[in-house]
Amino acid sequence: MAAAVTNTTAGTDWGKADFEAIYNCPDPRRYFTTLQPLDYQIPHHGQAVFRAVAETLQRRRGDRPPLNVVDLCCSYGVNAALLNHRLSLADLYGRYTAARPETPTPHQLAEDDRTFFATRRHAEAFRVTGVDAAGHAVDYARSVGLLDHGFAENLELGEPSPALRGALAGTDLITVTGGVGYITARTFGRLLDCVSSPPWVAAFVLREVSYRPVSALLARAGLVTEKLTTRTFRQRRFADGDERRSALEALAGRGLSITGKESDGFYHADLYLSRPAADVAACPMAELLPD
Repeated sequence: MAAAVTNTTAGTDWGKADFEAIYNCPDPRRYFTTLQPLDYQIPHHGQAVFRAVAETLQRRRGDRPPLNVVDLCCSYGVNAALLNHRLSLADLYGRYTAARPETPTPHQLAEDDRTFFATRRHAEAFRVTGVDAAGHAVDYARSVGLLDHGFAENLELGEPSPALRGALAGTDLITVTGGVGYITARTFGRLLDCVSSPPWVAAFVLREVSYRPVSALLARAGLVTEKLTTRTFRQRRFADGDERRSALEALAGRGLSITGKESDGFYHADLYLSRPAADVAACPMAELLPD
């Protein structure tokens, strides 16, 4: 299936192609068949990073119960699938893009997925709460067991519901792969208002987007934000020439060179990790995430 690109989104200011139609379907098949030709890969990078961060944080927490992870812009639970299961992103592409003799309904696929994920779940899985404005996607991820809790709420537009506020209270780690730009410091502020102590925050952020407003907010909450300086991470290919030109213009406006990065035809993301100063001193980022 060819990538279904329409116009540029109103949710960004750098002319990113509009994939809104794939994010709120009854099941993930259209999402994966649309993004596979563009070599969408940021969840693959997130899998290694989030696992390393979560395992380090779990060790620092000692004998407490499994970490409470909140995945922002969780969509169909892709990050949760990769964090808590013996799976790769390639496995998910294969599952949802492969032709079948009979095409299952969304309900039938969900039934199959419940077994598929349950038989591949790590024995010591983390608890994952997903937050996304796309209700169908959140419902699917929750129904197949990828999310322990899922909330279809837009924290850019309103305060968290009482149920979400309760689920966020014990948050240890917040993760996000690419949602920053659609969500802003406003969402992070509303999340932090719900927690008893500041969680760690691991965020992949497209280079077209400034993370400064978010990191400033996190600093006021007592978190030190570091950026991984040794590399960037491919997100996906540019959908077309217009998208590429818009992205390069945005990068030029930020004074950033594209050499060895977006010059390869892909969006690139930076990785930011925010933690209390004592945790930064105890485990430097270079040790936590060796190149």
